Amino acid sequence: MLKKISIVIVTAIIIMILSGCTNYFNQGNLQKAGMLVETSIHDQPWNKKGYQGLLEIEEEFNVDVYFKEGIKTEQEIGKAVNELVNQGVNLIFGHSSTYGKYFKEISTAYPDVHFVYFNGGEFGEDLTSLNFNSHAMGFFGGMIAAKMSETDHVGVIGAFEWQPEIEGFYEGAKYQNPEVEVHLNYVNGWNNNTDIALEKYEQMRSNNVDVFYPTGDTFSASIIKRASEDGLYAIGYVSDQSDIAEDTVLTSTIQHVGKLYVLTAEKFDEGELRGGVLTYDFKDEVISLGEYNQDVPEEFKDKMEEAVEEYKETGLLPNEQESG
Repeated sequence: MLKKISIVIVTAIIIMILSGCTNYFNQGNLQKAGMLVETSIHDQPWNKKGYQGLLEIEEEFNVDVYFKEGIKTEQEIGKAVNELVNQGVNLIFGHSSTYGKYFKEISTAYPDVHFVYFNGGEFGEDLTSLNFNSHAMGFFGGMIAAKMSETDHVGVIGAFEWQPEIEGFYEGAKYQNPEVEVHLNYVNGWNNNTDIALEKYEQMRSNNVDVFYPTGDTFSASIIKRASEDGLYAIGYVSDQSDIAEDTVLTSTIQHVGKLYVLTAEKFDEGELRGGVLTYDFKDEVISLGEYNQDVPEEFKDKMEEAVEEYKETGLLPNEQESG
């Protein structure tokens, strides 16, 4: 009799444990998430978006999240990663391309941790590079710039020459208006280069550029403000920057970084995140154009929206459809 009672009690306890731990058995791989940034989560739109994405993961998955700022060197990265892992973090985002090579070196030492970074070619079994296909967003920005230029001179102030959105902007501007002249200049850096960017702006303005595309999030706001003072136009970058000067910003080429953070966490939590180089575009709803300036003609807005939808469906930009 005692044996039967014991079995019943044990069974009841097991049932109670199982029912009370339903969340444990249903949860995926994600325990805690962390993020490393080179500077501060507050100093530029790109970092702010990353931090917002981390907060969205916290809310969506009800897990603790951590971030560490000013993490640049190999030694700093190694120390920060070790501290995050000791806190139970098993999904770590490095919020720039810089982290790729360092993550590749140390990822094998943390087999239970998945490392993620942005816009690079390094990958491994537990290392994933998330890439925005920014060529198309630049193309559509170029179309709008060329349409709205009164001087037939538009300009890109880029962080680096290799940025795909710059080539896209050039192609889009030329597609919209073969007669437009596209001025290109670079500051050759992501950080602490606003003064250089403003110098490039003045050079372009003296050459009749009246629409600017600043493709560096540390200086884009400053360029937009200066263009506003001069009564000129600009295309916003990374964020919807119409709130800076709504009469100046024709539209913005937006990268929805926070959405990609959550999407990546979902894949990891479900055991579907693999090491490799993953690319995202308009069709994934992580890139879009922002609201249009009221000066942009309605019929042209319709043309742009149709072109974007066609690109989502076919993967072909307007110039590629015609050449095909």
